[in-house]
Amino acid sequence: MLKVEGLEAAYGRARVLFGIDFEVEAGQLMCVMGRNGVGKTTLLNTVMGVLHPTAGTVSFEGEDVTRLKTHERVRRGMGYVPQGHETFPQLTVAENLQVTLEATGHRDKQAVDEALTAFPRLEPLLKRKAGFLSGGQQQQLAIARALVTRPKMLILDEPTEGIQPSIVLEIEAAIEHLHASGLAILLVEQYLELALRLADRFIILEAGHVVHAGEAEALHDEQVGRLLAV
Repeated sequence: MLKVEGLEAAYGRARVLFGIDFEVEAGQLMCVMGRNGVGKTTLLNTVMGVLHPTAGTVSFEGEDVTRLKTHERVRRGMGYVPQGHETFPQLTVAENLQVTLEATGHRDKQAVDEALTAFPRLEPLLKRKAGFLSGGQQQQLAIARALVTRPKMLILDEPTEGIQPSIVLEIEAAIEHLHASGLAILLVEQYLELALRLADRFIILEAGHVVHAGEAEALHDEQVGRLLAV
């Protein structure tokens, strides 16, 4: 479904990604792991067109999307939730979802209802401005906004970072449910235990290179632990 080949990226003269190769099959949950600063967020931003690669290609459902803009990739079915609980703080929860729905060109209110089903905690908060939500609630809203676009693949950048434990469990349950429903997911995650519970496959980045990859069971290996140790 998603195929990344020879992907390289840089900020000015500072190269960050070096020849990244991986594939995510339909319905698969791929976890991208590694220490802070190894290029995980840069990888997702490049996959989504936020950052243009200096080399390599990104293909989605057999189409080369390397030169497409981010919103064009979203309309092809790539839903992105970047770091930072991104919402429109001056809009209510309901307005956040509606604006996202309209931006995709859809008029299907059922998409909003389905997104709220994944995060029922948001339903009594529909009239509350997003800026007054807790960090965990804002993260749930950010994921719900991506779901409103009816993605074929959901791309999540550390969705549990800085979130209170009870909400982490709710987000994990939602990701597990979405995965079980057949949605492909590309997930950047720091917590090994969470990756073990959710992932089908994983890659580990180190200094912008893929240094290890495999089935989720291999996350038990001592070598993996050393690569992820702070």
